[in-house]
This record gives sequence, structure tokens and C-alpha cells, in this order.
Amino acid sequence: MIRWLVGLIGLGLAATSALAADPVQIGVGYLGVAGTRSTLSLVEQPAENDGVAGARLAIEDNNTTGKFLNQRFTLEERRIKEGEDPVEAAAALAEKNGFIIADLPADALLKVSDALRERGTLLFNAGAIDERLREADCRANVIHTAPTRAMLADALGQYLVWKQWKRWVLVVGSHDEDKLFADAFRRTATRFGAKIVQEKTFEDKGGARRTDSGVTLIQRQMPVFTQQLPAYDVLVAADESEVFGAYLPYRTWDPRPVAGSAGLVPRSWDASQDQWGAIQMQNRFIKLNSRRMTALDMQAWTAVRMIGEATSRTNSGDVKKVTDFIKGPDFSVAAFKGTKLTLRDWNLQLRQPILLVDGRMVVSVSPQEGFLHQVSELDTLGYDRPESKCKLK
Repeated sequence: MIRWLVGLIGLGLAATSALAADPVQIGVGYLGVAGTRSTLSLVEQPAENDGVAGARLAIEDNNTTGKFLNQRFTLEERRIKEGEDPVEAAAALAEKNGFIIADLPADALLKVSDALRERGTLLFNAGAIDERLREADCRANVIHTAPTRAMLADALGQYLVWKQWKRWVLVVGSHDEDKLFADAFRRTATRFGAKIVQEKTFEDKGGARRTDSGVTLIQRQMPVFTQQLPAYDVLVAADESEVFGAYLPYRTWDPRPVAGSAGLVPRSWDASQDQWGAIQMQNRFIKLNSRRMTALDMQAWTAVRMIGEATSRTNSGDVKKVTDFIKGPDFSVAAFKGTKLTLRDWNLQLRQPILLVDGRMVVSVSPQEGFLHQVSELDTLGYDRPESKCKLK
């Protein structure tokens, strides 16, 4: 009897000791660029915490589950100022964090990924939409939660073709990123049977339109710029550099819809998303940040949630185990988009629906009905496996 009591007490002490053990610490870094980009619309000016605010919300979500698994998630943020070395900042984050969410330009992201390869750090690209990061310049230690230009263009193109709006005028900005977006739209048109009846370039000549006479100038300039076009159904704008796109809706010479960088816009997320449980998350985000959630916030949130999902499924904070699980066939993550999101194993791009929004509402969600695929309809958005040039290294 005494021996049985001693054994029972010993088990109780062991259980108490296990419960009292320090939680497994899972460090997540956030690496971004200091400052915010300028937009034509004052309403759409990004907040200083754009992106990282989504990561912070996901850290809270991870810790809600983590407390039952004795796991504790932390977030450390670093911002790179102009002239600073992104590799140095990333290396400092990697000292304490096995995972880094990156919102960096493509070239900087490649430098960071190559520098951290031997450390075993796993990077999540939450910001760069460049195709080359998933194709010729793909890396085995970079997972992409940001969609690509091709995914965004295909999402919009599917809807326009479904609407039988197949005759497009393509207006392209004069900056390099505008031209890359235009390339994506050309590919989409060929892929889905649309026709670009004319292309025009909008040259960025500098100057400011936010003056007392700015509205008058735009009202005169845009109709003239879009005059004498051949018959078309929709004007598609490729203006990532925020020079002219927002000025096109309601100002074209012919009464036609505008899409692309203005009007009907493809995005991974929008503040108007209210389906599939999204309102609950949107409300939590607003409560924490006193603003609405952006696409970059959602891309960062998804990256942190991928880490949380993998650590809970593997019951491990080991970076290699978590990485292998995320890249494996059993991984998926829920993200309030009506379907589970999975990873394309050939280029580590996250499959995801794309919302088509008009600034007030979600108009539609792509992939559109009727665009079929033998593996996943989500693979009708962007480059599919047979098209990919990625060789992970």
C-alpha cells in the first residue's frame, strides 16, 4: 500500500514538473523596409505597420493553440533604412529566430536567402510578387505567401473572359514593374482567349496633381489620352508605380469599365472580405490596430499561421521538421477564403484564391467556374507545373 502511494506521488510530481516546464520557444522575425510607399489615393496610403500588424495577429492566434502544446511564439521586427545592408539585418534576426517573414524587393530577398541558406533559416516572402522568384531565381529556403503577377492577372482575366469582355485595351506605365505587370496580362489574354486590341504607354513625366487645379487637369487629360481607341470591352491598366491608374475610372473617352491597377482590382485580400468567417478576423484586426486589414497584412498573417499550423501538427519547434512538414503532402492552412491553401511543391508558391474587388465590395473570387484543372483549380492561376522553370536550390 505504501509502495503504491509512493509511486502515485512520484507520478504526480513528474506530471507537475512536466506542466511547469518552460514552453518551447518559436521565434519569428519580420524583415521589412523602413517607410511606406506613396499612393495616388489618400485613403489607400499604407500604415507604418502594414504587414507586420498581420504577423502580430497571427502570433496571438498561434499562442492561443500553443499554450495547450507548451509552445510559445514570439515576433521580432527589423526595418531596413535606405543604404542599409539587408543581409546584415537578416543575419541579426536569424540569431534568435528560425523563421523570417520578409517584405523585401526581389533582389534584396535573393541576397538574404542565399546568405541564410547554410543557417537553415526558413524565409516567407510576404511582399514580392515577381515571377522570377518562383521561376529562374527560385530558392529552396523561400516560401511565397504573396501571389505572383501572373496569378493576379489570371484571376482578373478569368473573370473578364467569363463575362465575355474579351476585347481589351492595355495601358502600361513607363516603369519596370508596370511593364512586368503588362507582360502578365499579355500572357493571360493569350492563355484564356482574350484579345488586346491596342496598347498605350502612359509616360511618367513627374509633377504633382495634388494641387488646386489637379482635378481639372486630370478631367481634361484622361479623356484625351483614351480617345480614338478601337472598339473594346474593358480598359486594363498596368500601373504598379501608382502614376495614373486611379485616374482612369469614370474619365475614359468611351463609357467602359477599368480593371487591373484600378477599377476592378485583383488582390490576395481586401478589407471588404466578409465570407467564410472573415468578419471575425477582420474585427479582431481592427480592434488591435484601429484600421482595416490589407493584402500585405494577410500575406504576413498567413505566413505566421503556416508556421503555427506546422509546429502544432509536428509538435515540434525544430526548423527542419517544420520546414519538411510545410513542404510535404499533408500540409494545408485555412485562411478565410473558402478552401484550404496548400503549397506548390515545384516552386514553393502558396496556392490561393484571388479576390476581385472594386474598393467597396468583393465582386468575385477566382478561379472562376468552368476553369478546370486535373490537380487543383487553384493551379489555373499563375504558372503551372509543366510551365515552370524552377529548379529549387
